[in-house]
Amino acid sequence: MSRVVHVAVGVILSENGSILIAKRPDKTHQGGLWEFPGGKVEQNESLFDALKRELSEELAIEVHATEPLIKIRHDYGDKIVLLDVHKVTGFTGIAKGNEGQPIIWVAPADLHQYEFPAANRPIVTAINLPNRLLVTGEFQHSDEFVVRLESALKRGINLVQLRVKESELSSSLIERAAELCGRYAATLLINSSTERFVEIKSSYRLGLHLSSKNLLSCSHRPVEKDVLLSAACHNQLEIEHAQKIGVDFICLSPVSVTVSHPQQTPMGWLEFGSLVEKATLPVFALGGMKESDLPTAIEKGAQGIAAISEWW
Repeated sequence: MSRVVHVAVGVILSENGSILIAKRPDKTHQGGLWEFPGGKVEQNESLFDALKRELSEELAIEVHATEPLIKIRHDYGDKIVLLDVHKVTGFTGIAKGNEGQPIIWVAPADLHQYEFPAANRPIVTAINLPNRLLVTGEFQHSDEFVVRLESALKRGINLVQLRVKESELSSSLIERAAELCGRYAATLLINSSTERFVEIKSSYRLGLHLSSKNLLSCSHRPVEKDVLLSAACHNQLEIEHAQKIGVDFICLSPVSVTVSHPQQTPMGWLEFGSLVEKATLPVFALGGMKESDLPTAIEKGAQGIAAISEWW
């Protein structure tokens, strides 16, 4: 049985929002690749203390504040690595390669241009995702749709899933949603079948969201790597399939009782946390979510929360 190595990883943010990455020595495991700095958590050591020690040794900085980002369990064959990733939101000192390693500060959107170990790739995705995802709800006409969507965008929502019946997924509705999201620098995902998405994606910069049914019908990733791909999941089987085909992130539901699906039995935070701990990609909590649930979701290892009625 492979041993599990618990590693504390720091995503260090500068005042202008850049992220620090370091290059691994050529002779080490995964040598020559870029990484987020950190190191092994010693026995009886807290994650915060491990981060403080490692980042002081590696970068000559003193860590003061962190917040959880994502946990990733990755099997390299010879060993299993559990990456316990936290954002470093407060530190003092000027970072330098204290052990001779090259370091650079990179804009989050540019991290995809650098080659990381496979286990680090979901970290790049998580860094570039917000912690709130709006799923659009009901509306009577397109003008009401625009008013509701723009209201949410003005409140700071910058990740939107357009969910309507596929028969109502008209080009004009997509155009209005895409124009609004573009104006507010928000990312728009279309909840549709892969076939319908292929018909419309060439005209707009869109992502694709798969229902659990559409997810399970895919034997491989249905879109290019530069297209943001999400999926709805409700259990471990669906999460594993999403990971297998290369989904970028998932919405896991229902966490609590929902207005839209009151007949569904919610999983609760305990089961949600257990499923998230086994996942190797960012997870949004969905189902009855309120703004006040965000700290709990993050504490349970989620990227954030997804909601309809809270913001629609």
